[in-house]
Amino acid sequence: MTSDSPQSTPSPATALSSVALLLAEHGVHGRRLRDALALLCQGWQAFDDLVRATALPRRTVQELVAAADDDLRRAGANLRIAPELAAEYRRRFALDRANLGSVAEHPELLAAIGADIAAVPPPLAALDHVQATDETALRRALWLAENYELAGGRLLCLGDHDLTSLAVCAVAPETAVTVVDVDERLLEFIDTRARQRGWNIRCLHADLRFGFPPAALEWADLVFTDPPYTPEGMALFLAAGVRALRDPAQGRLLVAYGYSERNPALGLKVQQEIQRLGIVFEAILPGFHRYHGAQAVGSASDLYVCRPTARAAKLATPQAARRVGIYTHGPQSIEATGPSQEILDALRELAARPGSSPAPKPRGPGWDEPIGKGAAALAVDLTDDPGPWLLRTLLACAAGRMAALVSNNHPDISNERGQRALAELVGPRFTLRFLRSTPDNKHAVVLAEAAPVAATDPAATVLRELLLRAHGKLGNVWREALINASRGELTKKAAAQRVEAAAPDPAELDLRLIDLPRHRITTLLAAMANSATT
Repeated sequence: MTSDSPQSTPSPATALSSVALLLAEHGVHGRRLRDALALLCQGWQAFDDLVRATALPRRTVQELVAAADDDLRRAGANLRIAPELAAEYRRRFALDRANLGSVAEHPELLAAIGADIAAVPPPLAALDHVQATDETALRRALWLAENYELAGGRLLCLGDHDLTSLAVCAVAPETAVTVVDVDERLLEFIDTRARQRGWNIRCLHADLRFGFPPAALEWADLVFTDPPYTPEGMALFLAAGVRALRDPAQGRLLVAYGYSERNPALGLKVQQEIQRLGIVFEAILPGFHRYHGAQAVGSASDLYVCRPTARAAKLATPQAARRVGIYTHGPQSIEATGPSQEILDALRELAARPGSSPAPKPRGPGWDEPIGKGAAALAVDLTDDPGPWLLRTLLACAAGRMAALVSNNHPDISNERGQRALAELVGPRFTLRFLRSTPDNKHAVVLAEAAPVAATDPAATVLRELLLRAHGKLGNVWREALINASRGELTKKAAAQRVEAAAPDPAELDLRLIDLPRHRITTLLAAMANSATT
């Protein structure tokens, strides 16, 4: 005898709302719960069959059955959603979504992604960039959308030269994505296209070796990364990924990694590094990613689906894997060596203020916090700078004078255009001198001296204060700078209203200036200058 009695409407205060709450609690991991619901809407299901068909833990299926209890019908050990309610369940929980299928079934998406990849800035060997194929970018997006509930979910891309962020939003445009990368060119490329298409992609600048944007901490449900294929690089990126998860117990780290079948010992070292961080392998999909290059590993890598254990949050500290040499090539490789002592001594002498003693001891890169507070001058060794370190160091510098040692072909100093752009960007804070081929023909020194304060220029006053406080919350610093520039004539409320009206992107007001991509800093500084005179 069955209890399949008629019922005209669902029980909104109990079953439907309870199921909705359960799905919300599972967040991006609700896909298999929806699969179980779909089976219950199709017809009679044995409890054991539900567990087996969905691969859900028995306890999770029990929770689903308890949530839907008022709308279930039973016949012995079999269960189903009441037939007259099945249509409402399918509608409410989008149970009739078609399977996304394979890459070959989406030729238009593949062509669009291919066009983006064809236009992306060229790979940088010094950052271990190797371009993934168009098919790989789309395969990643389809796999993520098939295995996780991306609607309302948050995906963090740690490094994204393969444009996984754009591919995911092409497949699931409702996904919230944050991209964290060190390459300014790439951040501008992704940000420009995302804004043109109305996608929710936020781009932040960071070099994980020296810090992580606070706005991305404890933010993500899923983290995707294709890190440097060294144990040091893997540890650094995954430690950052754990800290970025808003719920490490439920979050997942999706990692591209490959090693040569001729060198399994390297694969073992990397896997041990991952496990040392308290991270387990939930799945490994062999040969998932393909590349234009990387032939030493067969132009391919695997997809590691990783899950942090309870220990991971304690082990994945900012200091857990911090070192400069993490790449396989170039000046930031594991084998790279720094400048000679003779070069560093010359930097010290150039950094010292005339007549002051002693000369400052050179320090390495890093800008997560203000540097040089209380110091008369700073000497900073940036010889390994791939491009963005110099600007970030200038933004972080609290001293009135700084000498930065860079490569003689650094993009900000190698030509007049680059020098002018950098000088204009930091002009309200520093006056710059570019000493090419100093102390030798492989190096250059950038001397920064505090710019004179133009007390009668409100725009210059606002910009100087903003550049001096690059680590503060942008909206607050901007508001206070306007009040100070007005000599107290603007009220706090009026200044806040002016900031909101002038901000090119209101979402950026909650961020730190130093975490924004360079092109956004340029845009914001122009808006800030205008706000001081309107």
